[in-house]
Amino acid sequence: MTTLQQPQHPVLKAVVAITDSLDEVADANPTFMATDQKAATLVEIARAKAQLAELELRVMATADDVAADSAARDVAAWLHHHTHQRPDALRADLRLAAALDRTYGRVAAAMRAGDCNLAQAEVIVAALDELPGDLDPEIKSKAEQALVGYATQLDPARLRRLGRRILDLIAPEIAEAEEAKRLAAEEAHARKKTRLAMRRIGDGTTRISAVIPDAAADRLATNLEAFTSPRRDDGTRTETGDYLPYDRRLGRAFCQMLETLDPTRLPIHGGDATTVIVTIELDQLRKDAGIGQIVGGSPITAAEARRLACTANIVPAVLGGASEVLDLGRKERFFTAAQRRALLLRSATCEAEGCDIPGTWAEAHHWLAWAQGGATDLENAALLCSHHHHRAHDPAYLHERLPNGDIRFTRRT
Repeated sequence: MTTLQQPQHPVLKAVVAITDSLDEVADANPTFMATDQKAATLVEIARAKAQLAELELRVMATADDVAADSAARDVAAWLHHHTHQRPDALRADLRLAAALDRTYGRVAAAMRAGDCNLAQAEVIVAALDELPGDLDPEIKSKAEQALVGYATQLDPARLRRLGRRILDLIAPEIAEAEEAKRLAAEEAHARKKTRLAMRRIGDGTTRISAVIPDAAADRLATNLEAFTSPRRDDGTRTETGDYLPYDRRLGRAFCQMLETLDPTRLPIHGGDATTVIVTIELDQLRKDAGIGQIVGGSPITAAEARRLACTANIVPAVLGGASEVLDLGRKERFFTAAQRRALLLRSATCEAEGCDIPGTWAEAHHWLAWAQGGATDLENAALLCSHHHHRAHDPAYLHERLPNGDIRFTRRT
């Protein structure tokens, strides 16, 4: 008796065709590809990865029977056993698969079209899940549509920031109240979770572990970076030329900061208060449900801003008062601290297109060189990280300001 073989499903057939095609180019060397072909290949690979990831999630969402056949806990556990992938990553994929299958069809469709990658999908779903549970389903649907649309323009980090404020975009009439409730809940949670532990290692060092509110972490990072002159790389050089990883520089900066504290001021007003820039309108500051924003940091409630005002120098977002002149014209060669703060208000990151280096790590650049008559004012200023600042002065590159404010660099031909 002949057993009939089950016809191959189109999904399996497509995957086998992909792997067969990849086998055909296994020995192909891309070294001698034309530059434009390499660029096109990399973009197409990214698109293919998004489509394959969606297909995998689509199959995982319906693969309970695969796990049941071998008594596995779930398909994530089954995949871990058979493919040796990280179990935590597989569990996250399974949760995402369920969310896309049951709730977020637009996100799945965008991945299927190659317009949204796996990391972006995770960010979008997390943002949508964090929306209030009693939110009008129509508003939540608009939020999904908006975030999926921005996936073609923004990387996961920027999508995450947009996701936290998506109601401002699609439902501004309720956004402020919902954001105030969320921030108040987060601050209460942070106060409850705040702790610090010190454990003697026994070799002359002590391990310090802490969980602190985001606003406090932003303040600590600002203080430490004043000692480290940080750059986004794996390490840097000390004054003697020795290689020193950035985390070790932070450790030294922490010790140096402790040594520079004025003991005569502790605990008066919480110690040596630092300058904090908070953007908040006066009517928001007076409201119980008002919202402010630490420049380069996290959003905070008006209550937290009022508390900070007791222990820190609060610099208003609208600069240019009697104590600080922003536009110095030709009077000064270097940008002042006040001007740098104003630049941070304009852009929280390096202004180069696609660069996410924090603005606090960036450098103020004269768009028209000072030596060529350029003024030291905000109209002639650009905030660039060290890498892009060097490119701005590199004759091998052109740079232009785009309509959205970003700066695009292109190699001269």
